[in-house]
Amino acid sequence: MMKISDMQTKDIVNIDDGSRLGNLGDLDINLYTGQIEAIIINGTGKMMSFFGKQDEVIIPWSNIIKIGADCILVQLPPSGTVTSE
Repeated sequence: MMKISDMQTKDIVNIDDGSRLGNLGDLDINLYTGQIEAIIINGTGKMMSFFGKQDEVIIPWSNIIKIGADCILVQLPPSGTVTSE
């Protein structure tokens, strides 16, 4: 079993190009099934939205390839399907 706090310390890495995407900021959990639907990556701070909130990247749980000791490997959905808030 793994705690959310343990996941928040891991780097999230895109396996397609090896880029570091950030760290886990939150989880999207289905309240009816209790399953994790997506992970939410905190914004990098480079882009600020209209209200001053950092952009977030939402990656579906199905796109997580491996949760390792030091990082979480993900494969980003095809361009245009990653949502930002």
